[in-house]
Amino acid sequence: MMSPDAWRKSSFSGGGQGDACVEVAPRHSRIAIRDSKNPARGILSVPAAAFAVFVDELKKSQGRPV
Repeated sequence: MMSPDAWRKSSFSGGGQGDACVEVAPRHSRIAIRDSKNPARGILSVPAAAFAVFVDELKKSQGRPV
């Protein structure tokens, strides 16, 4: 399990406890992803390069600068 300070949550996590989102953490050449509502349930790990492309595409779809 990763230390709590390694996880980052989006500023778009919603109101209240801010648990309507996913959290991400860098892990060597990969990015770990977990559900903020249930962090103990499991972690998905993807290559950092693939995650960067994913985030860039999300930003483009929202009309935000990449």
